[in-house]
Formats: sequence, C-alpha cells, structure tokens
Amino acid sequence: QVELVESGGGLVQAGGSLRLSCVASGRTLSDSAMAWFRQVPGKERELVARIRRNDGDIDYVASVKGRFTISRDNAKNTVYLQMDSLKPEDTATYYCAAKYSTGRYYFPVDFDAWGQGIQVTVSS
Repeated sequence: QVELVESGGGLVQAGGSLRLSCVASGRTLSDSAMAWFRQVPGKERELVARIRRNDGDIDYVASVKGRFTISRDNAKNTVYLQMDSLKPEDTATYYCAAKYSTGRYYFPVDFDAWGQGIQVTVSS
C-alpha cells in the first residue's frame, strides 16, 4: 500500500514562496512518474507540473512556468514543488500524485496514488 503525504503548504503573501514536499512510503518513487495537481472548489483538478520517471522530463502548466519548479530526490523518496512569485490565483488545494506504469500521465484518472492534499493560500 503506497502512501503519499504532502507538507509545506500554508498562507503566504503575494510574491512570496513556498515549497511543497511529497514523501512516499510503501513504494519507491524512482520508478514512478510524479505530478502535482491543484484544485479550487467548483473547478476540475488541474495538472500543475509533472516529471517523468526515466529521463526526468518535466512539464508545467503555462500559468506557472518560470515560477514553479518540480524536482525529485530519489534517495529521500520525495518530490518537491518549489513555488516562487506566488499569486492570489495560485490559491488552491495541492495534491501529489504517482503513476507506476507507462503511458499517459496528464489527467487525474491516469494516476495510481494520491496524497491527501494540502492547502496553499496566497493573500493579495
């Protein structure tokens, strides 16, 4: 049974930074594609950033490019999301997700395991 646990969320002023962490237990993350999603009430869960399992290829949603950085530390079985220059529109619940098999890793349905979610609130 894989468990993903997020930490690092909270309240920050616009322009500030936060770093989210996602620690996995029960399975190594090195053989998984990993992603961060976010969701606000009444809207669909949105892919924010993803990192492929083999070559570490990385993608970001356009709205966070240049501000957010996804990375992984396989030795710590942890994935990070560094969020800089935060904006009020970044306010959401952020989720870590893992995909074990090959194939598409874009939509929420593509992923096999999820964290419980962590709140990020950016005040103006």
